[in-house]
Amino acid sequence: MTILLVIIHVLVSIFLVGVVLLQSGKGAEIGASFGAASSQTIFGSRGPGSFLGKLTTIAAIIFILTSFSLAFFGKRKVSSSVIPSTPDMPPISTTAKPVVPAVPGVQPVAPVQKTAPSAPAVPVAPSAPVKK
Repeated sequence: MTILLVIIHVLVSIFLVGVVLLQSGKGAEIGASFGAASSQTIFGSRGPGSFLGKLTTIAAIIFILTSFSLAFFGKRKVSSSVIPSTPDMPPISTTAKPVVPAVPGVQPVAPVQKTAPSAPAVPVAPSAPVKK
């Protein structure tokens, strides 16, 4: 049902864009009053305005109805997640030691302890009194 609504929605939206683009702008009446191509229209001087206006209204109503239907069915549909649910697991400890596989004939080496670098010793000259 949802797939059919989506197909109808897309087709109506494309049709609606086409019908709106076929309509002449509001400035065309000013040019037509001076005799510019008013007799060369297919539907007559008043025909395309009312015909295309009715088509636009019908397409807009269908578009709104399919939009509301898709929103209604989209809300009722139980969505499944792509992330599988996992049971409650204890948090991973950040202080755990890394697991090093045992290699025959090799003694494991203790990890090097990292300490904060100490500030370098800078010799400080004794301060001399400032003479004025």
